[in-house]
Parts: sequence; C-alpha cells; structure tokens
Amino acid sequence: MGTLYDGPVVFVDVETTGTAPSTGRVIEVGLVAAAAGELQYEWSTLVDPGVRIPLAIQHFTGITDEMLRGAPSFAQVAAELSERLAGRLFIAHNARFDHGFLRSELRRTGRALGGRVACTVKLSRRLCPSERAHHLDALIERYGLVCERRHRALPDARALWHLWQRLPRCYAPERLEQALAAIVAARSVPEHLPQELAERLPDAPGVYRFFGESDLPLYVGKARNIRERVFSHWHAALRDAREQRLAAQTRRVDWLETAGELGALLLEAHLVRELRPLYNRRLRGHPGVWTWVIADDGAAPQLAPLEQLPLSFEHSDPYGLYRSEAAARRALVALAREHRLCLKTLGLEPAGGSCFAYQLGRCAGACIGAEPLLRHHARLKLALAPERLKPWPYEGAVAIRETSASCERVDVHVIDSWRHLGTLAGDDGRAFPGDMAALAYALEPRRLPSATRARFDLDVYRILLRHLRQGGASVMHWPASPPSPVGSHIERAGEWDQSSPWNE
Repeated sequence: MGTLYDGPVVFVDVETTGTAPSTGRVIEVGLVAAAAGELQYEWSTLVDPGVRIPLAIQHFTGITDEMLRGAPSFAQVAAELSERLAGRLFIAHNARFDHGFLRSELRRTGRALGGRVACTVKLSRRLCPSERAHHLDALIERYGLVCERRHRALPDARALWHLWQRLPRCYAPERLEQALAAIVAARSVPEHLPQELAERLPDAPGVYRFFGESDLPLYVGKARNIRERVFSHWHAALRDAREQRLAAQTRRVDWLETAGELGALLLEAHLVRELRPLYNRRLRGHPGVWTWVIADDGAAPQLAPLEQLPLSFEHSDPYGLYRSEAAARRALVALAREHRLCLKTLGLEPAGGSCFAYQLGRCAGACIGAEPLLRHHARLKLALAPERLKPWPYEGAVAIRETSASCERVDVHVIDSWRHLGTLAGDDGRAFPGDMAALAYALEPRRLPSATRARFDLDVYRILLRHLRQGGASVMHWPASPPSPVGSHIERAGEWDQSSPWNE
C-alpha cells in the first residue's frame, strides 16, 4: 500500500449534545490508532459537557446525565487528546462533524487541531459511486463489519478500523491510495499558503477574501461556513481551470465573521463594489438602475432612473429593475410580443397607423382603436404585475437584528429606503441596547465606516427583499424616524417585532 494508507492513522468518533459545533458540546470521544496495518492502541473517555444532555441525544446514544457525573471536563482531557491525535491522519465517518467538534472544543482550551483529515463517507462514494447509501450502517452491512454498539464513540471508531482492514481485500492498492489522496487534498491548504489556515478558518458565517501579489484583490465570497467554503475552492482547483488559477495566484486569505447569512450577503455586496476583485463577476455595482413607470391614465410607460423616484413609490407605479436603458427596452419588447401588446401604444415604435405586429396578427389592435386603450393598459399592468417593485414598507429607517446560531453574537443592520447604511457588529452587538437613545449613540457614523448615504443598489434591494419576505426578521424603527408605526407590522419604538409586512 501507499504512504497515506499505511501511515500513522487515528479513527475518531465523538458523541455530542447537538449537531452544531458552535452550540453543542462533546460528551464522548473514542480513538483507535494504527500504522502499517497494525493496531497500536484504543482510547476513549466520557466527557462532562457542563450542560444537560437533550432527551433525544440520550435516547440516540444511551448516554445519560447520570453516566457523566464525575466524568472529566473536556479541558481536563484536552492535552492527552491533542497528543494522541498529533502526527496522524484524522479519519472519521462524516469527518466534518467529528473534526469540527474537536476543533471547536480544543480551541476553547487554547489548542489547535491541525494535520490532515480524511472522511470515510467520501472515500466510500469514490470507491462505490454506484451505491446510494454510504452511512456507517450501510458500510457495516456491505463489508460484513462488526460493531457491538452503534452510536457510542469507541465501537464506531472500531468499525472504521475494521473497514480500513477490509478495503484492501476489495480494491486495488493503487485505487485506494488515489482515492484517499484526493480526499485528503480536498481538505488541505495549498503549499504556498500558511498551513495554519487549516486551523484558523472559522466554522461561522461571514465573508472571506483572497488576495494575490501586492495584495491585489482576487475574490470575495460569502459563506454560511467560511471554513467549508474556502476549502471547497481549493478542492475544486483539482478539476476546474478557473479555480486552479485562483488558488495559484492567492497569496493571502482573510475573513470577516457575521452573525448570519443576511450580514454575510450585505458585506459581500459592499466589499465586491469597494474592492472590485479580479475573479468576481457579480455584485460589482452599476452606475444606475432603471424602471418602467406606468401612470393610470393609459399613457405610454416612461423609463426612469430609480434614483429619481421616492422609494415609498408615492404617486408612481414602477415595474422592473434594469441595469441599462437598453435592457429595459428589450424586456418590454419581449413582454409585448408574449402578450400581444402594441409597441406603438407602448412608445416603442413611431406613431402613426397600425404597428407592424398588428399586420402579423401579433397585436390586439390598440394602435388603431380595435382594442380600447384602457383595456390594453390593464393588460400591460397585469403582464408586468410580477415585476412590480415593493415600496419601502417603513416610515423612515429601521434596524434589523440578526443573531448567530450560538446566540453569542448579534449584528444590527441599519436600513433606509432599501439602502444598507451600516452594521453594528460583534462585541458591540452582544451588548445591544434596549432604548432608542442608546441605540442612536451606539451607531454613530464613526463606529460605522461604511455607513454612508449609499445610492440605491440593485443587489442590496434583492437581498433585503428576499430576507424580509422570509419573515422572522427582528425590526425596529431607527431613532431618526417618527416613533409611530406605519402599520401593525411594526411595534412601538424600542420594541422588537418578529412579524413581517410581506405576508400579502
């Protein structure tokens, strides 16, 4: 066998209080260490998580609160665990889960979890692409393995060791080594970058940035899990030419954590516009956004820059968002052809006589009076209805509060007329004030370097619209706005509201 397969390895399984490293804690660790095909040792321990174990976890694992009384804390076993893992290929079934929990627990004790990682789920998929099931129970049955008790750390780790011994009987050594090397490479940092990135990248939402020579911005991306997303770029570089060029040119990686996805999306849009990275094609911003404004008197639609309209859309009926005048006209022409609307009546052909589409039977005849103008106008609005812009639903600016999954971080996004004015993030957010005066003080412009009176941004509009439509956003009035609510969807100033104005 090759060096990876025969090298020092450790099969790892952990049992936990939940599914997310940011909120769950380890309650049991099991290790089986081997090298050159020979078992070296087994080691396991229960761990007192310092919290009660959910009943569902107790039923799943059989580990109860009573069993953990007197068990060591993770801090008490961290040094020995680190020593036993050091210098070995870390192997687990769904390694992202086990490695992520141990990395988070060790980080709390001031220790790092470096080294290479391999996942037996991914290994099984590479070796048996025709099989649909790759969970541990499926592998136990497929390869005739023995596991005396599932969902306990040491027995599950032993099952992986038995799998490791069985695979060379089923597959050629070259195929095993090739598959394993590809999996390990997918979780590795490129050689020209600091290897400690593998430990430092956080399992948290946010934005990451790749920089090249002379700190040239190469790429900005958002992620629900920064660590997994960054590694996915380097894994894709094994087969994708563009990702390969990006990885080869990257000389520095940094990141900014956020409380959740909304903050990551807003920050990504801001940074892409600000840095204009070489490999980003979207979110670069545009000099203007255009919309069709349709009056109620049957007049032809008027194309207008959105900047010229109040975003409450009072006295206007705007439809569609377009990055150029030409794109707006093309879209209206396509709509007219689909719904037999008249290009002359829409102001898209010179006036006088029937339009060319009417001569072809593709216009209902508004141009010659065969179709009443108001009927044509009503059909136009009906066809454009899905594109009608949502007016800003609040009276003035609002603050949207976003809380992380662990409830340890709160970000507050200040929004006015679909414009993102800035975000109060991190430690300040954790001590979020409950009164309006304190909020106004906490969000002074000097605390928000990006809090400028930004122009309307199409990408930000779409991000905010999608977020507010999903509901559940914590929204309250910004101090500069009138304290009285516009409607029942906003509570009194200083009170957070979980409802949404989009349930229409």
